[in-house]
Amino acid sequence: MELEKEMSNMKSSLNLGMTQKLIASLSLFILITGCMVGPDYTKPESQSAPSYKEVDGNTSGDGWKIAEPNEQGLRAKWWEIYKDPTLNELINKVDIDNQNIIAAEAQYRQATALLTQARAALFPTLTANGSGTRGTVNGGNNGNFSSVEQTSNANLGASWVPDIWGQARRNIESSGANAQATAAQLDALRLSTQATLAQTYFQLRIADMQIKMYDTTIKTYEKSLQITQNQYNAGIVTQLDVAQASTLLESTVALAIDVSLSRAQLEHAIAVLVGQTPSTFTLKAQELSIDPKTGLVVSPVSKLVAELPDVPVGIPSTLLERRPDIAAAERQMAAANAKIGVAVAAFYPTLTISAAGGYQGMDLPNLLSMPLRYWSIGPALAQPLFDGGLRIGAYKQAGAVYDQNVALYRQTVLAAFQNVEDNLVALRMLQSESKSQASAVKHAQDAVRISTNQYKSGIITYLDVATSQAAELSNERILMSLLNRQIAAHVGLITSLGGGWDVKQIADK
Repeated sequence: MELEKEMSNMKSSLNLGMTQKLIASLSLFILITGCMVGPDYTKPESQSAPSYKEVDGNTSGDGWKIAEPNEQGLRAKWWEIYKDPTLNELINKVDIDNQNIIAAEAQYRQATALLTQARAALFPTLTANGSGTRGTVNGGNNGNFSSVEQTSNANLGASWVPDIWGQARRNIESSGANAQATAAQLDALRLSTQATLAQTYFQLRIADMQIKMYDTTIKTYEKSLQITQNQYNAGIVTQLDVAQASTLLESTVALAIDVSLSRAQLEHAIAVLVGQTPSTFTLKAQELSIDPKTGLVVSPVSKLVAELPDVPVGIPSTLLERRPDIAAAERQMAAANAKIGVAVAAFYPTLTISAAGGYQGMDLPNLLSMPLRYWSIGPALAQPLFDGGLRIGAYKQAGAVYDQNVALYRQTVLAAFQNVEDNLVALRMLQSESKSQASAVKHAQDAVRISTNQYKSGIITYLDVATSQAAELSNERILMSLLNRQIAAHVGLITSLGGGWDVKQIADK
């Protein structure tokens, strides 16, 4: 009895010692996991400037006014500065029903799911299983008798790969940066879609103005044709004058039809942007009128362009924090940098700690009893000795991907500065151009009035009248085209500045 008691104490001491050693070893491994191989991420430098060229270049005082630096920044719902309820309603539908944005949001959820998967590598894997078999066993040399045996098994298993070299944490770092990049890409797509919708909407409204202009012009040309026809019937003019008046009228009718076609297609485009079929979507024309002084079409858009809201441009260095496409490119660069660490960690040995325990026996009712218990625990160290250049190739690829993303990031920054400068110069010069074009329209109208009076007096032929009328119509068309370009540039400037977006929106994602 004493011998058995002593053996039991020795066994308990041995088990306690093994447990203490195991705990100490695991503690050491956990401390070692603070090491992460590979380069830590530092955002590379990119080109910038102390100010925008087209802001400093606007020293004449003419053209579009730039908001002062201390003025309030852009609001998140930037389209509300246009004070158009219909536009507000349409853009609010974009987040809900635009299929491209819905797809991008699903892509973001995929990226966050991949981040969850990457984090799982830090934790041990635990498995449980049970099994039972029953069969006959032959006995004796001649196999003349057999017996039925039953074997049951129930066990738990655990496996853990300590992140000694930071491979799992670099993967988490890369997946997290990719998730943030996907969030920024979603915001960039949303901003781009909003801008496209706003520009398409204003283009449609200007098409309404053009249709009104053509309707008015066609009525004038119909009267001119009737006068010419009457003069021909009276023998005052020739058939040539009637043909010229008819040509001018019909060509203008054709132009009006073409604008109506464009208007219909713009309406279809807006329908798709807000997630509707074109057959279920209609935008009614706004209330339009003719200015009695200028003879030009007046609409809410023409009034808006006459007094475009100021846009706070800020300084170039803040642009890097205000554009979601730049933020996305920067986060992709960070993700690529983390992948270099993953590739470096592959050169180091991998430690796996596994443990298993359970019960195994032939008597199922008494399976969970001490005599049938078994367990095992132990570490395993693996180090590839030869892989034919697989790891070296992966490391070089990761470095090249990072270099590619650095170049793409810097190119995105350059393109962003170009967008801002392009829209700044467009707003400034288009306003001056519109003033000159409005003056040209006035002179063309004077030419039509003078030539019409001279024609009625028999001083000139109808060809001169037709020429002046065509010139007037052409100049009015150009003026409306400038209206469209001005509002498009204004929307473009707001979106090129980020549309009220800020990089903090993805900082915690």
